[in-house]
Amino acid sequence: MPKFPKISLCEERRLIAKAKRGFKKETEELVLRHIGFIVFRIYKKAFPCYIERFGQDILSEATLLLYDKIKTYNLRYIDREGNFKPVRFSSYIWKRVDGFILDFLKGELEKERRQFRPDWGRYDHENSDVQAREMDIYQDIGHE
Repeated sequence: MPKFPKISLCEERRLIAKAKRGFKKETEELVLRHIGFIVFRIYKKAFPCYIERFGQDILSEATLLLYDKIKTYNLRYIDREGNFKPVRFSSYIWKRVDGFILDFLKGELEKERRQFRPDWGRYDHENSDVQAREMDIYQDIGHE
């Protein structure tokens, strides 16, 4: 994967404007420039054991998320006071990326939890010595 040097906010906004109009080269460049940011957020939000298990899947799906966020990025953003305020793309996407990472992990762990099937045979009292041991204790106490 090529390493992209940091670009100015003006250049980034130019890429976004072209990407929003459907220019594939600029869209791909913008996505590739932010893969490292997604990897950084994965390492910030997830435990190492989850990164090892789910990191590639999170990265793949979060990359698709970037394409959607390009479409919704507002090039004419105005703050509460009515001032034009250009925002870096990484600042625009970070909360959504973090939320996606947590949602993904929650979903995968929930699936694993639902797929877990306990060994109910361990708890089958008819096939265990539990009853026999209880009778031995009962008799040792002096009850017949």
